[in-house]
Amino acid sequence: MPRVVHFEIHAGDTDRAINFYEKCFGWTFKKFDGPMPYWLVTTGPDDQPGINGGLLPRRGEIDGEAVIAYVCTMGVESVDSSIATVESNGGTIAVPKMPIPGMGWLVYCKDTEGNIFGMMQPDSNAK
Repeated sequence: MPRVVHFEIHAGDTDRAINFYEKCFGWTFKKFDGPMPYWLVTTGPDDQPGINGGLLPRRGEIDGEAVIAYVCTMGVESVDSSIATVESNGGTIAVPKMPIPGMGWLVYCKDTEGNIFGMMQPDSNAK
């Protein structure tokens, strides 16, 4: 069965986006040596579950009407402290924290570029 193996973040301001994800999640960015501006994103060690991705300049404008991308969700230890980190680094809440019964707590946020992403805290007691 096909699995997600890579993600991309499209940014109006690549430096601002890199700063946001470095501060919120500790991700690292390495400029790709190619003909177009592209950064490889490392989200964690290769021996742990997860995927790495890329970041590139956004082509075109956001229309403000619809999400036209896949939403990636990051596993976090604490949704509440992660929300505070996101907000203190220029992100906003798109959909407030909610329980996913028996699974955990989920929140959808927007980064500094208007991209929506999720954060999930495991908690089997969530109701």
